[in-house]
Amino acid sequence: MSESTQTVRGNARHEVPDPLREDVRLLGGLLGRILREDGGQDLLDDVERLRELTIRAYGDPSPRALDEAADVVASFSVERAEQVARAFTCYFHLANLAEEYHRVRVLRSREAEASTGPAVLEDTIPAAFARLTEEVGRDEALRRLGELEFRPVLTAHPTEARRRAISGTIRRLADLLAERDTRRPGGVSLAENERRLLAEIDTMWRTAPVRTSKPSVIDEVKTVMGVFDAVLVDVFGDVYRRLDDWLLADDAGRATPVAKPFVKLGTWIGGDRDGNPNVTAEVTRQAATLAADHALAALERQAVETGRKLTLDAEGTTPSSDLNALWQRIRQMSDGVARRAEAASPNEPHRAVMLALAERVAATRSRDADLAYANAEQFEADLLVVQDSLVAAGAARAAYGDLQRLVWQVQTFGFHLAELEVRQHSQVHAAALEEIRELGVNGALSDKTREVLDTYRALGAIQRRFGERAARRYIVSFTQAPEHLAAVYELASYAFADDPEAGPVIDAIPLFETFADLQNSVPILDSMLTLPAVQKRLAENGRRVEVMLGYSDSSKDVGPVAATLALHDAQSRIAEWARNNELKLTLFHGRGGALGRGGGPANRAVLAQPPHSVDGRFKLTEQGEVILARYGDPVIASRHIEQVAAATLLASAPSVEAVNENATAKFAPLAEALDAASRDRFHQLVKADGFPQWFAQVTPLEEVGLLPIGSRPAKRGLSVNSLDDLRAIPWVFSWSQARINLAGWYGLGTALAACGDVELLRSARNEWPLFATLLDNVEMSLAKTDERIAAQYLALGDRDDLAEMVLDELRLTREWVLKISGNEWPLASKRVLGRAVQLRSPYVDALSLLQVRALRGLRTGSDGGSTVDGAYAGRLQHLLLLTVNGVSAGLQNTG
Repeated sequence: MSESTQTVRGNARHEVPDPLREDVRLLGGLLGRILREDGGQDLLDDVERLRELTIRAYGDPSPRALDEAADVVASFSVERAEQVARAFTCYFHLANLAEEYHRVRVLRSREAEASTGPAVLEDTIPAAFARLTEEVGRDEALRRLGELEFRPVLTAHPTEARRRAISGTIRRLADLLAERDTRRPGGVSLAENERRLLAEIDTMWRTAPVRTSKPSVIDEVKTVMGVFDAVLVDVFGDVYRRLDDWLLADDAGRATPVAKPFVKLGTWIGGDRDGNPNVTAEVTRQAATLAADHALAALERQAVETGRKLTLDAEGTTPSSDLNALWQRIRQMSDGVARRAEAASPNEPHRAVMLALAERVAATRSRDADLAYANAEQFEADLLVVQDSLVAAGAARAAYGDLQRLVWQVQTFGFHLAELEVRQHSQVHAAALEEIRELGVNGALSDKTREVLDTYRALGAIQRRFGERAARRYIVSFTQAPEHLAAVYELASYAFADDPEAGPVIDAIPLFETFADLQNSVPILDSMLTLPAVQKRLAENGRRVEVMLGYSDSSKDVGPVAATLALHDAQSRIAEWARNNELKLTLFHGRGGALGRGGGPANRAVLAQPPHSVDGRFKLTEQGEVILARYGDPVIASRHIEQVAAATLLASAPSVEAVNENATAKFAPLAEALDAASRDRFHQLVKADGFPQWFAQVTPLEEVGLLPIGSRPAKRGLSVNSLDDLRAIPWVFSWSQARINLAGWYGLGTALAACGDVELLRSARNEWPLFATLLDNVEMSLAKTDERIAAQYLALGDRDDLAEMVLDELRLTREWVLKISGNEWPLASKRVLGRAVQLRSPYVDALSLLQVRALRGLRTGSDGGSTVDGAYAGRLQHLLLLTVNGVSAGLQNTG
């Protein structure tokens, strides 16, 4: 590099905003104090010595500096190494907290500035709506806005290495930071704030960072329920309200809302049984019941709060005849409920009705058949009676204030909170059908087959209790023939052979995952349309159809470049198929948080999709660590929802579709060349003899499988003899832990070099959104890759040829990506992000050196001259798991 890494790092520190630097310094200093109190000055000195050496090594290209840091790591006892690993992990939790809070601080500041003038923030729904209006007219823009759909589906993939207990501490620390920022306390109050910060950091330090046992599926459900209670229950309403305020301007709050709920939450947690034997029919029922309990509790609270504020007397705000009729129905249903509401609301009919409705929601939650609502639609209808009565009486602001938020809440969550989607592998269905056809539905079926049938019965029970919206989507993994979709409906008929009318409504959704499946998707979909069960559903649902695309396995199959191009091509062909068959298509993107699994900014990805593949509807999985990162704070969650929704609305703008269509045609030859060259290079590596075993040797793959961070097994078999045995998530996770991030870039360097035309590639970056997004994601991946650290992991194997292939491709990819971007180093043009990565990289290096030491000892059977066996191996394994946790916190997007 022309500029030394040390100089770049120094500049990075100066470019960090002052408030963020102050927060990091404060939290880091308090952590140092806790380390000194608990472990003595010697512990703090060891942490500081390693920190200073890795910072120096980061700016020194000679191997000597990094060797000095490695020597310090080797000098630690295993016990000391564990303490140091925990110290660096705590630091990353605190640094991440500071960065997240600073992001909240900046977003609030921008929103405050926008609210004082005519400016509209970029990447917001108002900005997208304004541009769409210019292109298609206001009426058409309003129609599209009314049909907008954003469907985030929460999944529990094992990528969140941070314990829930740690997450709770971080939330409390965030509140304390906010207290300092907003109140600017002085004297005793400042000392009290610092005392509480120290107490929380001390708790974090003393909390074991690695769980002693894997979480159950219900534990995973409860984690997401915590996010719902803290953020999601209110944040969608905040987004709708802000949009409505903008659309209605001076009439906001006293005119009929224009904004309609466009977010529909889904979940796989408790429904995704593909490869997870812990997800049973009983677990699915429990997950649905738990989610509904939280939804109903939230609706009850909001109904009570709304009712208590409606202190409008009957003389000034005359109730409508419909409201009086509703009150009479309540009285007939329960005189006790009516008397309690009336006593609390003398001559306040709207308040009385609302308090009575809240009691009915409570009865729904407790399953009191006499008072319970049959479904959420009944509750919504009653709320609209109250709202219409208020409007008719001239109390529009009361009608469209808190009451409107409650209406939006029930429209968004229903009584079920999130639609529980079932996923199962096509081969499981095939085996069950074969057995049933041979033995009969009442025969001596295996437990596996009975469980398949019980899944349908669970869906039926959920729909009867919480409505059809609660659970009707059934995703078929590895859909490779129309028979795999027909099997879903045939099995459902067997499950309800004694009472066909009791069966659930089901939409079978194909999931195309591998490269070959993506190529064959349209012929399979054509055949799907001939199935009688599918034809029936299309007639019932307005010819709506959903198709899911898997990013993980296609990338593991042909490499990240070829997979990206194959997915884009498949979307284009599927969109054309849908238009030809007059279908309303929703493409469901199985994207992960990591860049090797289709991660990266979701809004940019939406705007890079082929024409007509979005059409105002976007659905994606929000996986593992991404759930807390995107939805753990209300300000960040609101911004994320706005960005994705805005991009979804804008994706069908004529100008955006024209850019994507023209670029796809113009750069088709380049795409073909990149696909062939990258795929060939990727296959040279992963299809080499012994590659799977070597991969398991040079990364902490086996140990990642031991980390108790998710209920799902990490691999399909007992060992990794083939990449087919390995799930895509640990494939990505392991490469990122080894600081190689191979799943995010391998093959691109060879493909770009084969093209060789820098000007053509720069034109493609400027004109082709898909290519620009790919390069940006690769640049991020490269920024978090460290060649010298990676080389230490690769040296753990006995295949110098494979190690050299990886390092050669890494150098080539870096060289060509920087040539195209014109940057001196990865992310140089992204000032804040690039500097943040640079500042934390040396700290990640410290954890990586600790991890390499543990991994080397476990692989070679020797650690600093000591034989690694028995208890000693257990300690090294524990050290390794601690560093996995820390590296995850340091890199952030790891799984």
